Amino acid sequence: MTEASRIQGFLKDARDGMRDMLLDLARIESPTDDPQTLARPFTLLAAALADLGMRVEMVPGAEFGGVLYARPRDREKGAPTQLLLGHMDTVWPVGTLGTMPVEADAERVRGPGTYDMKAGLVQAVYALRALDALDLPPSAVPVLLVNSDEELGSKESTRWVRRLAKVVCRAYVLEPSAGLQGALKTGRKGIGRFTVTAHGKAAHAGLDPTAGASAILELSHQIQRLFALNDPVRGVSVNVGTIDGGMRANVVAPWSQCVVDVRVPTNEDARAIEAAIHGLTAVTPGVRLEIEGNVGRPPMEPDGARHLWEEAQGAAAALGIELTQAFVGGASDGNTTSQSTPTLDGLGAVGDGAHAAHEFVLIDRMVERAALLALLLRAPTGGPA
Repeated sequence: MTEASRIQGFLKDARDGMRDMLLDLARIESPTDDPQTLARPFTLLAAALADLGMRVEMVPGAEFGGVLYARPRDREKGAPTQLLLGHMDTVWPVGTLGTMPVEADAERVRGPGTYDMKAGLVQAVYALRALDALDLPPSAVPVLLVNSDEELGSKESTRWVRRLAKVVCRAYVLEPSAGLQGALKTGRKGIGRFTVTAHGKAAHAGLDPTAGASAILELSHQIQRLFALNDPVRGVSVNVGTIDGGMRANVVAPWSQCVVDVRVPTNEDARAIEAAIHGLTAVTPGVRLEIEGNVGRPPMEPDGARHLWEEAQGAAAALGIELTQAFVGGASDGNTTSQSTPTLDGLGAVGDGAHAAHEFVLIDRMVERAALLALLLRAPTGGPA
């Protein structure tokens, strides 16, 4: 019997256990902005990891629910390490279960946080459990980091993600796959947030309008310049999402502001967009511009982990499954790890409805994905020269 068949057989027998663990995790609401709710699901996950001989540490957060870090108790000093990365927080507020309960049938588990991304955490536990039970050691020491603020941009935990990424040989991100085909995410756009503020001069709009300098007029010019930076062919998107400003209809506006979302496919594009936005200049006499922001989450460029995708294709073939890849517009902590180590994302659940009322995962595909992850943990650590 092949190694892939042994892993697959073990996990098929563990299907109901995977489903039940997901139900337990998902029935504990854990929104990002309610830190105390994270303790219970972290405790459940920590117990499962401790049973696998892992030492589990909880690093408290200041504003959010902290991070869980797990590594094997017994490990060879100086041995290479590989990172499993995920998050426990969800976008759903406490009370959502009252109208959107966690439920399971023969094929699916439905409910808030199931697809994004508690099923991915379950799959990681069971991938490690399969390797342990079958005496198939990973090729590099697996360490697991699970944060509690990913849905709000990993404001506190990015420093931990970045620190680990610099010392591991590769990172596997447990975010959900792309679509019902289960595509792995081999590329992600970088995300930027900018604020453009125009400072003008107030005046009576009827009695003395020429004495003023309209910040709203100036911002209207800048908004057109911002939208002109869009390049759909290249994959660059610039969106002015909100505008504000002015005092009253009969006052020349002394202040106006817009907030801009930027998505870029490459680091080169990120640098170019940052330069273009920060290079905007006022055209209205008497108005000055104040511009803040940057591309805070850099792109995850596909070429940085081509060999991991090839390993995944080989593992999928050994399991008798088809595997596709996708480049997506949303960001994850994989954007951060990819700046320092080869990163493969989207290894979590197959399903649909991230941040949507119909959120669900396919149970049989959880078995499949856990087996895929187990084989990837066994893959040789050598990358391209």
